[in-house]
Amino acid sequence: MRICLVLEGSYPYVHGGVSTWMHSYIQAMPEHEFVLWVIGAKAADRSRFVYDLPGNVAEVHEVFLDDALRLCGEQRPVHFTPQEHEALRELVRLGHPDWEILFRLFQEKKVHPLSLLQSREFMSLFTEVCQQEYPYVAYADAFHTMRSMLLPVLYLISGEVPKAQVYHAISTGYGGLLACLGGCMHHAPVLLTEHGIYTREREEEIIRAEWVVPSFKNRWIRFFYMLSEEIYRRAYRVTSLFTNARRTQIEMGCAAEKCIVIPNGVQYERFYQIPLKPKDDWVDIGAVVRLAPIKDVKTMIYAFFELSARQKNVRLHIMGGVDDEEYARECYALVEQLELKNLIFTGRVNVVEYMQKLDFTILTSISEGQPLSVLESLAARRPCVTTEVGCCRELLEGAPGDTFGTAGYCVPPMYRQGLADAMERLCASRTRREEMGEIGRKRVERYYRHEQMLANYRALYADTAKTYHLTETR
Repeated sequence: MRICLVLEGSYPYVHGGVSTWMHSYIQAMPEHEFVLWVIGAKAADRSRFVYDLPGNVAEVHEVFLDDALRLCGEQRPVHFTPQEHEALRELVRLGHPDWEILFRLFQEKKVHPLSLLQSREFMSLFTEVCQQEYPYVAYADAFHTMRSMLLPVLYLISGEVPKAQVYHAISTGYGGLLACLGGCMHHAPVLLTEHGIYTREREEEIIRAEWVVPSFKNRWIRFFYMLSEEIYRRAYRVTSLFTNARRTQIEMGCAAEKCIVIPNGVQYERFYQIPLKPKDDWVDIGAVVRLAPIKDVKTMIYAFFELSARQKNVRLHIMGGVDDEEYARECYALVEQLELKNLIFTGRVNVVEYMQKLDFTILTSISEGQPLSVLESLAARRPCVTTEVGCCRELLEGAPGDTFGTAGYCVPPMYRQGLADAMERLCASRTRREEMGEIGRKRVERYYRHEQMLANYRALYADTAKTYHLTETR
């Protein structure tokens, strides 16, 4: 089949868990032809891929959100039908717009985004919203906020739509909306795979964000919920990585009969034979993590600082690239300020080779889905200390029916003391590390192998092809 994978802010521009997963996924399915429809933040990143694309990637369609700010071209007065007017009203109020009407408005009638935003109809609808929701907020501030929300969306849905038999989004948000656009315009089924719950992640970011005026935070949150609602409604199947994530999707409005769980899988054979680190005077802790705020590397550094004050023979190896330059500089400065001599930033490394140097690993993220780094560590017989995000506790302690035992320690996010205590417990006993590591290896071997995951997705594509009478082979 010809499958359009719709991605936002990940593959093929940056390294990371989702990107690694996507690259191996495409490589492992040579029977399908893939089109990449990728959304980036900045046009300066055009064609700057960090992966060599597999041979079964037939096309790459790039769109960049900052190009919306450079929109120009002929704008003309627009006249809307009553149905179009109602769809626009729901869009402006962040309600429940009829996206199919909006898609056709911008794809078939070729309405220019700026023609809409400068139309009398839009200004009238926007003024109505302001009067109802923001009577005491400056009109100019409200207009700037509304334009910031809608301009990227209008730009995206007015662009070229690649042709495919299936549109498979790897998140909700902007990517999910484009998948719905493709499905609508080419009468094709839509699938959704969520590694994390995108809308909840955006909600957490907006709550903490300093750039969002407090009076508009709820509106930004509503905006992303509105985008997710459409793909939850339109998708034929919606996959998640673990049971609690599926439950969240259902709570957010996705029909339960659509929702299925397909756990991540790792290439077990690459990891299970990695030898344990020989005994020496040091305990080496690894963190396979990008330097990004969501990974909360600063809390990791503080927790290691506390551990180092208790135990002198410990080293921390932070393995990963820089995702956020400013945040990375702050992390480096913090290490210098704390005078941590035994903390090493390795940059990106070959994890299989580097794992031989490690006794156990740590993950301090404030949001995750089902982290591949934890699965790889467990497959290599290295126990983990993680924050209780995503399904980390399930990976360490087992899902219902899993009787293998405990493969590490799970503590609340941003809890320095708890992280230091958990690391100290693993540092104290090599026997404990080996026992927990063996439990982790057995769990991955049974439940989280790459071949199992691929078989589940092949079955999903086959079911979609059968239901929609599609040709499965390339």
